[in-house]
Amino acid sequence: MATMTTTTPRGRGMTKDERFVIFASSLGTVFEWYDFYLYGSLAAIIGAQFFSAYPPATRDIFALLAFAAGFLVRPFGALVFGRIGDIVGRKYTFLVTILIMGMSTFIVGLLPNAATIGIAAPIILIGLRLLQGLALGGEYGGAATYVAEHSPPGKRGYYTSFIQTTATLGLFLSLLVILFTRTILGEAEFASWGWRIPFLVSVLLLGVSVVIRLKLNESPVFQRMKDEGKTSKAPLTEAFGNWSNAKIVLIALLGGVMGQGVVWYTGQFYALFFLQSILKVDGYTSNLLIAWSLLLGTGFFIVFGALSDKIGRKPIILAGCLIAALTFFPIFRMITTNANPALEKAIETVRVEVVADPKGCGDLFNPVGTRVFSAACDIARAFLAQSSVKYSWTAGPANSGVRVVINGKEIPYTDAKTSNPLITAALAEAGYPKAGNAEIIKMKHPFDIFQPRVAATIGLLFILVIFVTMVYGPIAAMLVELFPTRIRYTSMSLPYHIGNGWFGGLLPATSFAIVASTGDIYAGLWYPVIFALITVVIGFFFLPETKDVDITK
Repeated sequence: MATMTTTTPRGRGMTKDERFVIFASSLGTVFEWYDFYLYGSLAAIIGAQFFSAYPPATRDIFALLAFAAGFLVRPFGALVFGRIGDIVGRKYTFLVTILIMGMSTFIVGLLPNAATIGIAAPIILIGLRLLQGLALGGEYGGAATYVAEHSPPGKRGYYTSFIQTTATLGLFLSLLVILFTRTILGEAEFASWGWRIPFLVSVLLLGVSVVIRLKLNESPVFQRMKDEGKTSKAPLTEAFGNWSNAKIVLIALLGGVMGQGVVWYTGQFYALFFLQSILKVDGYTSNLLIAWSLLLGTGFFIVFGALSDKIGRKPIILAGCLIAALTFFPIFRMITTNANPALEKAIETVRVEVVADPKGCGDLFNPVGTRVFSAACDIARAFLAQSSVKYSWTAGPANSGVRVVINGKEIPYTDAKTSNPLITAALAEAGYPKAGNAEIIKMKHPFDIFQPRVAATIGLLFILVIFVTMVYGPIAAMLVELFPTRIRYTSMSLPYHIGNGWFGGLLPATSFAIVASTGDIYAGLWYPVIFALITVVIGFFFLPETKDVDITK
């Protein structure tokens, strides 16, 4: 780790050059989230365009797998570009990464669909996702390192926190482009070809980013080390082959970034998934609710980044993980109360039980969405989970059929391929609301926020965003400060992308798999709660405080 120093924080404000460095470095994060939200929002359309040879359900699976591929390769990108960044330099490396990211996004907008070029279309699409994931693996570490190495002592948390806020800008930008394009073209034209426009628009971001980044100079800390001939010749070996540094990498991951990743993705992306897929709030309203919470909460990235310069990175990050873990369950229950009270009442009053021979029932754990269930027992339980029904499972006699018992009334399940309409009718009769029922909150326009339940839901989502800002605001500064300059880019990038790309990125799908397996709409929250608490324990005992280190060493 870098050497401790007692350098006094400077009291001056941010200079013009420092503002330019932060702005130029942050554009890559805007790209990251712009593309993330584009692909996630348009996954169904992309599935229909590029996997049209398969049934609708299979298309969605392949679209999600292509989406996940970008997450899975991010740590490998961290290794590749981190090594280059520690040998060649910060500036040129993250100039290359933004070019790869931007061109990959743009080419998706130009790519012919499967109906035009056949199997080549999905293969090229997945290849572009892999390229982008690799580039993202190098982008964040370069940007964070570059800004931190330009920051005055005592202000690294404040300066690097601006990078963290640009995630919100990317989300807003993508949301605005999608909504504007859909409104102008209409749903039919948008689904046919208009979906390409948001991807093509990204070339404007790319052009601005490249022009601005070409004006940047190399990090003064790295340049001085390079002039002195002290840069690493083998960053991967030094970072991970040396136990003294590899131990810090492991502690950074398990005692910091892992918990940060799950809290972040729960507060923004699982919250959106919970609203749409579990509480059945329409997509327009769900996106507006999340957008308002982000708008209200974004400034707190900077608040907690600056606060970490005064009281330390460790206490803020670990406090955010701990408070989030202790409050996720009550907050999500209150979101249900306000967003879909009819569903909450049904969960509390309607008892649903699946009775079947244990030999005919498997597990429903399906985090990447590739499994196809064929047993009647599994299909019945998966249907109940997708319908947001809380159920329990009871072992029935050997070789018995599947029965769904609703409030003591037995309903035979006879169709092993589709859901039984008798179950749907019985659930409605017992009190389970249909999707789109009048009690679900609905926003008619962006400023329709003064309905009491809408305002309450935004307030709850805002609290989740505050947790996100606590854990994410100081994390860039902490990671930079944990490692010496000669291997900083390589060392910090890997734990960041494993924590966020794997533990965080796979959270929504894994959490819903837990929901489906348990029959409890809140059970998926155990995923972030457990990993956040593990981070609190490991971080408390092993993670060093870093705010006063000298990162010029």
